[in-house]
Amino acid sequence: MQINAYGAQSPTSPLASTTIDRREPGPKDVAIDILYCGVCHSDLHATRGEWPGILYPCVPGHEIVGRVTAIGKQVTKFKPGELAAVGCMVDSCRVCEPCKHDLEQYCASPTGFTMTYNGVAKGGGANTFGGYSAHIVVDEHFVLAVRHAEEHLAAVAPLLCAGITTWSPLRHWQVGPGKKVGVVGIGGLGHMGVKLAHALGAHVVAFTTSASKKQAALELGADEVVVSKNAAEMAAQSGSLDFILNTVAASHNLDDYLSLLKLDGTMVLVGAPATAHPSPSAIGLILGRRSLAGSAIGGVAETQEMLDFCAEHGITADIEMIAMDQINAAYERLLKSDVKYRFVIDMGTLGRVA
Repeated sequence: MQINAYGAQSPTSPLASTTIDRREPGPKDVAIDILYCGVCHSDLHATRGEWPGILYPCVPGHEIVGRVTAIGKQVTKFKPGELAAVGCMVDSCRVCEPCKHDLEQYCASPTGFTMTYNGVAKGGGANTFGGYSAHIVVDEHFVLAVRHAEEHLAAVAPLLCAGITTWSPLRHWQVGPGKKVGVVGIGGLGHMGVKLAHALGAHVVAFTTSASKKQAALELGADEVVVSKNAAEMAAQSGSLDFILNTVAASHNLDDYLSLLKLDGTMVLVGAPATAHPSPSAIGLILGRRSLAGSAIGGVAETQEMLDFCAEHGITADIEMIAMDQINAAYERLLKSDVKYRFVIDMGTLGRVA
């Protein structure tokens, strides 16, 4: 079936109204009318061809919240009319060891997991299309239940990427009471990292390059805020942190933060810079038995756990709502970090530009 969408036809073209094909729901599929879609920096990189292998037309969007309109005969978890969400994945092999252990984001098949957009479409299509569209059809396994109140749905959308990308490492490294945790960068990812680490019971130290963000970080739940350009403030944290969640997507000196870890502390990178970080000092890692690690989104079960935790604790993203025809301007603002902290598209506005 053909539906309205918004996407790029080439790396140099602005996003514009288009139509795409969606499959009819199969036996295990859930059909969802999209109400809100968050805007991730990945959307910008993809539509502008800044990553290899981008297929066009490219319809981005992997922070999707909507309402179920139809289900296949074998679907058991959802009913028409219920709220549902879709994140960064819409399929995986489901037979490799990571998939069998609910770690679909690390699917070991030759093609890895199927991305919500710019992935190999189920049924042999050339390309998957994301949430900048009126409707999506997804295998039940990759559909999430939403238990937040309906008036908070727009602010739930970024949890499907920014939320799970920060939740997964916080859970894997067992962040909780008694742990002192640093969160580097107070943007789309970082603001969720602060909220989640605080709700998990950790003592949270937020790191920002901008003194003007201090009060905002405290309001998000940070117990302390360090301006990373201030050498004295950084030195005061030396050797004090159990864990650091580094959300910064720009190349920077990792040693500045690794030195803040305690013995056996770990810093996890979740931001992917366009150019590599300078190599960290081996001595700094060796002498403190410190670890430098990375983490990618989260599996389906972990994402559902995160959504349920956020619903229970009243956690959502801080957002700015935009209409569909404002997306190109929003991308330009993203490049300037001019959003607090995540854009979300009201997909009800798609009809007026389609």
